[in-house]
Amino acid sequence: MSEPIPESIPTSFDRRSHRPTKRRALSPVSVHAATLTALFAKPDREIHIPKPGAPKALPPPPEIVANVQGSSAGAGSGEFHVYKAARRREYERIRLMEEEVKREAEEKAFRERAEELKKRDAAKTEKNRRRRRKLREGKAAATAASKDSEMFEIEKKGCDLEATGGIAEVDGPVAEVNGLVVHDEDD
Repeated sequence: MSEPIPESIPTSFDRRSHRPTKRRALSPVSVHAATLTALFAKPDREIHIPKPGAPKALPPPPEIVANVQGSSAGAGSGEFHVYKAARRREYERIRLMEEEVKREAEEKAFRERAEELKKRDAAKTEKNRRRRRKLREGKAAATAASKDSEMFEIEKKGCDLEATGGIAEVDGPVAEVNGLVVHDEDD
């Protein structure tokens, strides 16, 4: 913009230009908004969403290396960049293999820990189940025993009433309610 003539004014600033002005993203929010606007502009277009944590797929290393070179690839030679690129690819391949081994070890440790916790939970659940079953059986036995003793007492009193001609001998106070006889034995 050395001279104020129409040819020196950028096209985007020229009033005669009908091109829309370029909008620059100023914040991450505006970048996200621009991306969404672009996606919604073509709704029939398929969108590829990469899976998170998907390992990179590198080509396998070559089985036969034609130009074997060491780390002292001559200074200033044209082969130096070839060496650097090969070294970078090899380091990346080794790093990915180490990450895969580490991930597999972590997954194995996680599965073992989960299995151990599952076994411990199952053992505790079984222990509580046996305890509850034992309590239920104890209560059922106590209830059955008390019912048996009550029936025995009732049968005994019924036999006594028949023997005495229907007159009950009671030690304490007796209350009659709708044909029921309640014996209070708090003496």
